[in-house]
Amino acid sequence: MKKNVATFLIKTINDLKLRDKLMVIFISVVFIPIFVVGIVLTNELRDDAITDAIELSKLNVERVKKRTVDLLNVPIYVSNNLQFDQKLSSLVNKKYDNTFDVVAEYLDYKTFDYYLHYYSSIENIKLYIDNPTLMSNWEIIPINEHAAGANLYHLASDDPAYNRWYYLTDNTKNNNPYLSLVRRINFLDYKTYGVLVVTVNIRQVNMILEQEPYLTMIVDDANHIIAANQPDFIGERMDGIIDPKHEITSDTMIIEGEFEGEASRFIIDHLRPEMSQNELKIISVVTEKEIVKDANKLGLLGAIVTIAGVVFAIILIVIVSWLLSKRLSNLSKSLDKVSKGDLSARIVVDGDDEIGQLSMQFNQMVENIHQLIEQVQDATQQRNLLEIRQKEIKLKMMASQINPHFLFNTLESIRMKAFMKGEKDIAMVVKQLGKLMRKSLEVGGNTIPLRNEIEMVRCYLEIQKFRYENRLNYQLSVDPNTEEIPIYPLIIQPLVENAVIHGLEDREDGGTVTVSTHLDESNLLVTVEDNGSGIQPEKLSSIQEMLLNPNELDGNRIGLLNVHNRLRLSYGDDSGLKITSTVGKGTKIQFTIRGD
Repeated sequence: MKKNVATFLIKTINDLKLRDKLMVIFISVVFIPIFVVGIVLTNELRDDAITDAIELSKLNVERVKKRTVDLLNVPIYVSNNLQFDQKLSSLVNKKYDNTFDVVAEYLDYKTFDYYLHYYSSIENIKLYIDNPTLMSNWEIIPINEHAAGANLYHLASDDPAYNRWYYLTDNTKNNNPYLSLVRRINFLDYKTYGVLVVTVNIRQVNMILEQEPYLTMIVDDANHIIAANQPDFIGERMDGIIDPKHEITSDTMIIEGEFEGEASRFIIDHLRPEMSQNELKIISVVTEKEIVKDANKLGLLGAIVTIAGVVFAIILIVIVSWLLSKRLSNLSKSLDKVSKGDLSARIVVDGDDEIGQLSMQFNQMVENIHQLIEQVQDATQQRNLLEIRQKEIKLKMMASQINPHFLFNTLESIRMKAFMKGEKDIAMVVKQLGKLMRKSLEVGGNTIPLRNEIEMVRCYLEIQKFRYENRLNYQLSVDPNTEEIPIYPLIIQPLVENAVIHGLEDREDGGTVTVSTHLDESNLLVTVEDNGSGIQPEKLSSIQEMLLNPNELDGNRIGLLNVHNRLRLSYGDDSGLKITSTVGKGTKIQFTIRGD
């Protein structure tokens, strides 16, 4: 078994060309090791890029967390100040007798306006309180006038003075949702409390996130995305991005998953502002496509360097193999020429080694083949000449069996008798038949004027019109400028015959055959058209295929093929027949003879 395998390998190597053997050595010794090293290095670069991107994302999340905390400390600071604002406490707990007093107190209290003016991170401030004598100015709102405020008021009734963060709609801002601090403020002097809502300016949060290279979001404890550096995600739920099966703990964590169909890493950190009973989450999404982008660039650079090295090595090997195989290549090229029929090929190879001896033997062999072919060609030429002469003798013998003058005299006698008896139609047809037969017998291999061919067509149509009577009409529209153009005989008449036999013979009401010629610049355009039954699409495709492939003959259309081939041989490939037909409307056949 081992011996058979070794024999097979040796035979396979021996069958390879010298250049192929060198390429196999190159691939085995150089290309494969470089390819393996490239794959290993690319994977290492990819892993390092993923690690670096994750560390960078952690730092980015930490930076976002710090800046967000600084921003959220402002509403906390404002709420702490309002907790101890005696003027606010007196304003909201006072019992008013009329609306005028309420409005006067509201106009005198400017603290909310002050905070909104000097702290751009705050969008709005509202205080909900249970005081029916107050009226709502969208900053201080009695709960009896605002159902949502009443809900927040009762929700905070059991809470001490701790902060909660909610994603709430603001009816003073077109009901758009905003991140809001909700806090119970206790008015100890009056033993009452109110619910303070400080709305964060979400644009400030988004400005923080927009500086991040990856998708970064802030999510509340109800899994609503309240801010993101890609606005399309704001307001969505986090459940649609991170699979709920992943349990998010309170620690910073990294989750592997898919984001928009791509493998990704989710870096999650928690943000609990000062004195808050709930928390926010900062989530950064890094796709592997973004992670390995730089690694791919390095990989591409490595691939370019590798390919450059491989190309350089290939060039060296090609040069070496060319120097080694040049003499064999010359011999192979000469053999190829001889195999294609070029017996003038000769080999000039320096040296008296085996290749030189082989080249001399090759030259001698080609010379012997050339002499043998010349002998065979001479013998074949003599045999063909003898066969042509024999055919000419047979043709003359057959032609001599019928004397044309006897035939024409007989037809003329018939015509005269018919004319004398008043059968003018018969006399006319016999006359046309005589003219047609005379012109057919006079046809040779030389060209004739177009008018002669048209006259033959006219004779044929007159005979057919006698046969079909009123079922056949014809029109001959010949441009006078085309009458003397030389063409080969029996080019148009077969097309007219085809139109009569195949186009009109089966129609009970007959039809019309039109033959027209005109000059298109210096080219002669001939058209034979009938309004007969037309050709079925399948049959038309078959005819056109027959014209393209002369070996596929159709016995019923051999006349068309004969005319088509004569035109192409005489005037070029562009002069062949062009056939168009519509079932029930007729057929048109055209050909063009190009001028000099």
